[in-house]
Amino acid sequence: MSDDQLRLETAGAAAQVLEEPPRSSLFPPVDMIYGLNDKPPLGQTISAALQHVMAAFVNIIAPALVVGNAIGLEASDISFLISLSLLMSGVCTFIQIHKVGPVGSGLLSIQGTSFAFVGTLVTVGTNAVEGGRTPLQTLAYLLTICMLASFIEIGLSFFIEPLKKVMTPLVSGIVVLMIGLSLIQVAMVAMAGGPAARADGSFASLQNLGVSMLVLTVIMVLNFTGNSFLRMSAILIGLVVGYLVAAPLGMLNFSGLSQLSLVTLPIPFRYGFGFGLAGFIPLAFLFVITTIESIGDLTATSMLVGEPIEGPLYLKRVKGGILGDGVNSLIAAIFNTFPNTTFSQNNGVIQLTGVGSRYVGYFIAGMLALLGLFPIIGGLFQAMPQPVLGGATLLMFASVVASGIKILSGVTLNRRSTLILVASLGLGMGVSFVPDALANTPYLIRGVFSSGIATGGTVALLLNMIVPGPRE
Repeated sequence: MSDDQLRLETAGAAAQVLEEPPRSSLFPPVDMIYGLNDKPPLGQTISAALQHVMAAFVNIIAPALVVGNAIGLEASDISFLISLSLLMSGVCTFIQIHKVGPVGSGLLSIQGTSFAFVGTLVTVGTNAVEGGRTPLQTLAYLLTICMLASFIEIGLSFFIEPLKKVMTPLVSGIVVLMIGLSLIQVAMVAMAGGPAARADGSFASLQNLGVSMLVLTVIMVLNFTGNSFLRMSAILIGLVVGYLVAAPLGMLNFSGLSQLSLVTLPIPFRYGFGFGLAGFIPLAFLFVITTIESIGDLTATSMLVGEPIEGPLYLKRVKGGILGDGVNSLIAAIFNTFPNTTFSQNNGVIQLTGVGSRYVGYFIAGMLALLGLFPIIGGLFQAMPQPVLGGATLLMFASVVASGIKILSGVTLNRRSTLILVASLGLGMGVSFVPDALANTPYLIRGVFSSGIATGGTVALLLNMIVPGPRE
């Protein structure tokens, strides 16, 4: 199970948690060794914090790698994106845990870049490049849209209860499924060598496929071990193994490392601004979806650490957590990285360690920020061959598909819900497979619905609102 899968699997229950406490959960209550307000000894604190960082690390940096490569950024800019992803995750994690006024949940909740946005960022970004924008102009365009769209989630934090009436598990399950399906193609292209391999003729070579399959195999084997640390670190270990194997094969390119500065300086709006309504609408829609997912994450964390999952305190934490997601995504965009949302891999670590103290979260935030301050870390990961990244992301993206299926498995597939499901998947995947189907439509329609996620999600939401029958 990937880190992001834990996060997505809780989303299906999010529409019900505000009405009554769930009778069962992906994360059943456990006996805490250290509760929310406890202060563990320094050694145990550092150990628990390292496990959280190991579990979250790849998920935090992968969106920058995938989107950066997709829109054709230079190596130095991708390295910068990776560094800022880590640095902002540290800053945003501190805000979410510590609480700054009404902003933040006060729970042990890690913040990081979410795969929910990657597919649409890739689609919107590649369309922008094809439309004549340079890669840097495209990055400015994406970051500006993310900055403005973050206000959607900030606003939704004040309307949590009405939101659950339309964003039901049926809708969220369809969207999560579409997110995973749309990303698998990206992972397969990377496994075969990526866009650069198409240009030099090495695409789908036995070397590329062999390295990617090795990484995939290592991750799967480690996931079947009985060692919890190896399972949580499986993706990172798989990438390291692939990296080491790729080195003697001449697949690594360190030429850009000498150009990197010693320390990352977080310069606001480094790439400027850009905007387009066609790109804004699908990304704004995803902020609604991640709001629902984060409700589930926060509920699971509250349950694990023995805090209430109903009543005024619970509602205050959920609203503060969603507001934190929105504000943190705004901060992330200002400082040149993609939306930050509440991860749920920390729930798995909490369950395994029995440590739910927010005090540990300060160390997690510090470690992430420290990693982000040194560009050499981003540079080393930027130099990672596409087949190595593809072998890991294929499993990560496919696990998102599995999460969507799991959410939908809790929905009664009667005639109404089946109709909504098949119409949404049909149109969403149809647009993904045959984007030329929209070639003769107005620019705004073509831009908005060129993403299968936006198409399928919009159809699911609208049908769920207008088709007669109970919503679920």
